[in-house]
Amino acid sequence: MEFNGNHLIELGYRPAKWFKDAITNINENNLDEVQIREYLDQFRQPDIVPLHDTAKDFVINIRAEHESEADNVEKVINTMKVLMKTPTLTAGALMPDACPTGPEGLIPVGGVVVAKNAIHPGFHSADICCSVMLTDFGDADPKEVLDAAHSVTHFGYGGRQRGEQMPVSKELIDAFRENYFLNDERLISIARDHMGTQGDGNHFLFVGKSKNTGNTMLVTHHGSRAPGAALYDKGMKVANRFRQDISPETLRENAWIPFDTEEGQAYWEALQLIRTWTKENHTNIHDAVLNKLDTEKKDRYWNEHNFVFKDGDLFYHAKGATPLDDKFMPDITGPRLIPLNMSEPVLIVQGKTNERNLGFAPHGAGRNFSRTQHKKSLAHKTVEEIFDEETKGLDIRFFSNEIDISELPSAYKSAKNVRAQIEEYGLCEVLDEVMPYGCIMAGDVGKNAPWKKKKKLRKA
Repeated sequence: MEFNGNHLIELGYRPAKWFKDAITNINENNLDEVQIREYLDQFRQPDIVPLHDTAKDFVINIRAEHESEADNVEKVINTMKVLMKTPTLTAGALMPDACPTGPEGLIPVGGVVVAKNAIHPGFHSADICCSVMLTDFGDADPKEVLDAAHSVTHFGYGGRQRGEQMPVSKELIDAFRENYFLNDERLISIARDHMGTQGDGNHFLFVGKSKNTGNTMLVTHHGSRAPGAALYDKGMKVANRFRQDISPETLRENAWIPFDTEEGQAYWEALQLIRTWTKENHTNIHDAVLNKLDTEKKDRYWNEHNFVFKDGDLFYHAKGATPLDDKFMPDITGPRLIPLNMSEPVLIVQGKTNERNLGFAPHGAGRNFSRTQHKKSLAHKTVEEIFDEETKGLDIRFFSNEIDISELPSAYKSAKNVRAQIEEYGLCEVLDEVMPYGCIMAGDVGKNAPWKKKKKLRKA
């Protein structure tokens, strides 16, 4: 009788790509029952890891302050209830700035989850190591700092032109080449091109003055750009291979890489290298502004708020949450940063792990509505009217010269409510505030995107 896939399934094997070759080998060599079992031993599959029967407990540090927030809060709580059935998870928390990112079961922005011996690429998403850096410019004129910053930074699609690129350290490039996930010449080329760039969306360059000292402060917000996105894509593919073998019930977006595998070790190392690249990216922009003004920094600090942090065999995944506990960032000194929106202060904070925060604080103000919903709600006004109303008294610039109303203050949650809930739930302590002077953002980069221009030319 010819051996087939049903026989493999009867022997306890789950359908897999190797079935075809194994069946061919068994039939061509007329293997007997003992020989078949010995041959198939190399294909032994791990036991299936089921979802938790009930969601693991998570702390809710958010509540609806008014009717327009009720739907958002309900959605983030419901998505966490599904998410917390993921087999690796042991604990979780929602921050006051939480908002959903997709269907139920996907980690929300403002969510923190703890996984045992597992790294979930979907929990940090493509914007790996989204982070903020502050440099103290002393008594410098804020307008001069913003003008200088505008002349050296880069927002929008793609990287810098040849001849305008900022350096990537040789040690970092060498380390990329030694890593399983990053040893990719196309990725390394992109890492060079994108150094000194800030992207689009909610990323910004902010200038303001310290409430405590009056010193001028420069704050940047952006992540790892295309190199990080490329690592995320590779990580998701590996995680899903593991998911198919060990936990097919787990949502694809929640797949994980076991840390105690070669892939897990290499991915953890790759995350640290992407973190280093991102910090260099911020540093290059800040140093270029200092050089332009021929001055020296008085102080500087940096922290990521979209990353994975390790404590023993526990991996804390912060999808938009500011790490407070020093154990998460042993190389970092100084306070942490929480930006709110362009018309509100950047908060300078500190804090410790407590029973509610898992060692984290909010990362910003979050949204109650999608960008599209927000734009529809303002359709009765012109873009210029909205801009004038919401940016009065501030020096707000869009790098693309196209206003993006989905990044104006009304697009975000009430900063006052977020701050009130930070205090109410005892998440962290505000040490100082950077009062806004102005900021630069990408703007509506899609309006005159290169492919749209080409399309118009073809039609013409």
